[in-house]
Amino acid sequence: MMRKFLFCLLFLSMSSIFGQGGTETRILSMRDRAQLRDAWLETRFQTVLPEVMRRHKIDMWVIIAREYNEDPVIKTMQPATWISSRRRTIIVFFDQGPEKGIERLAVARYDIGKLIKGAWEKEKQPDQWKRLAEIITERDPKKIALNYSSTFPLGDGVTMTEYKAFENSLSASLRKRIVSGEMLAVGWLERRTPQEMEVYKNINALAHEIIEEGFSSSVIQPGFTTTKDVEWWYRERIRELKLVTWFHPSVSIQRRDNSELRTSFSSKPSSKVIHRGDLLHVDFGINYLGLNTDTQRHAYVLRLGETEPPAGLKKALAVGNRLQDILLSNYAVGRTGNEILLKSLKQAKSEGIVPSIYTHPIGFHGHAAGMTVGMWDSQGGVPGKGDYKLFPRTAYSIELNVTVSIPEWDNKKIKIMLEEDAYFGEDSIDYISGRATELIIVH
Repeated sequence: MMRKFLFCLLFLSMSSIFGQGGTETRILSMRDRAQLRDAWLETRFQTVLPEVMRRHKIDMWVIIAREYNEDPVIKTMQPATWISSRRRTIIVFFDQGPEKGIERLAVARYDIGKLIKGAWEKEKQPDQWKRLAEIITERDPKKIALNYSSTFPLGDGVTMTEYKAFENSLSASLRKRIVSGEMLAVGWLERRTPQEMEVYKNINALAHEIIEEGFSSSVIQPGFTTTKDVEWWYRERIRELKLVTWFHPSVSIQRRDNSELRTSFSSKPSSKVIHRGDLLHVDFGINYLGLNTDTQRHAYVLRLGETEPPAGLKKALAVGNRLQDILLSNYAVGRTGNEILLKSLKQAKSEGIVPSIYTHPIGFHGHAAGMTVGMWDSQGGVPGKGDYKLFPRTAYSIELNVTVSIPEWDNKKIKIMLEEDAYFGEDSIDYISGRATELIIVH
């Protein structure tokens, strides 16, 4: 009861903080962040964990990590005050059925916070692996899932050393029950809870505000400021707000007298001085409360005498918005990423759009676990991750671009590169905190 009361009190306090004041005043203290994340984790253990284990009919999940060599999944299951695993950390989840729920055990020298109790006393059983084998033998599971996968990197957390040691600790009959836990790992990581989504809106809004702050006359002085200056301003600003980013921001320019059309994403654009009349682009993301954002937006630097961007640029953005609409209209439970990709590309091309779609899941990681909808260099489909199906209550970075000719720029072709985070609920998808339908203006 006290824990529920604390969560409600903290959530209401956080909602009021997010709802008013400047950017800094809407960011929680480190202590409050930790309390909120631990409350989220308790909810996830009670709801998400049994959901994914029963979906894939696996009654035991074993996750093994060593200090500074963590399984990506285990890092999302540790208390907020744990920066890394300690020594060798082994977690055992055992499904005791709907009435008793999921048993959570730590075969380690420490309890893992208040939610996973230690189940190994070294003084009674000096060998950690033997103690793990005892726990498994006592419960006699039908399947024992370990995190190994050739398809999903985030589901491939067990190392060869740990796998061999684990296998050698088991009897021959138990060894035959080892299966891949990749679907459990993906299911756990991709699933968003209502509590997380309520706050994710504000995290995305915060990222959008920082982008607009960087694309303004307070940061950009045409003829002097470079794209690298803006990138590093974003890095400094993120740190000032006591936040972190999961990748270095990228700022680039398209302009009338620049004949280059970027066709490859394999290298970062070089630093250039920003001038009036430039179309700017930023790729930007932050990590806050364990959740990531990923946003791409455009800004136009007004020429002297201009009050708005050229009509051609505004229409180009509208074409990008149209491709977003097409892609989102094809999201449906049970469809694979490759099916959604091919349907969307076909429809866009039928409307005269020159499209490219490379959308990925987002959440605990920037390029997160789950359904992939294209890659910039794989527009015919993505084997493996593109064959994964869409599940409800999952989030995605809707990332894509369109190639458009600009009449005011002598019909020069440019790319409108957009990215907005979206959430697929029970049967439909929408943007977590809106999308850009107008260019940001740098006066």
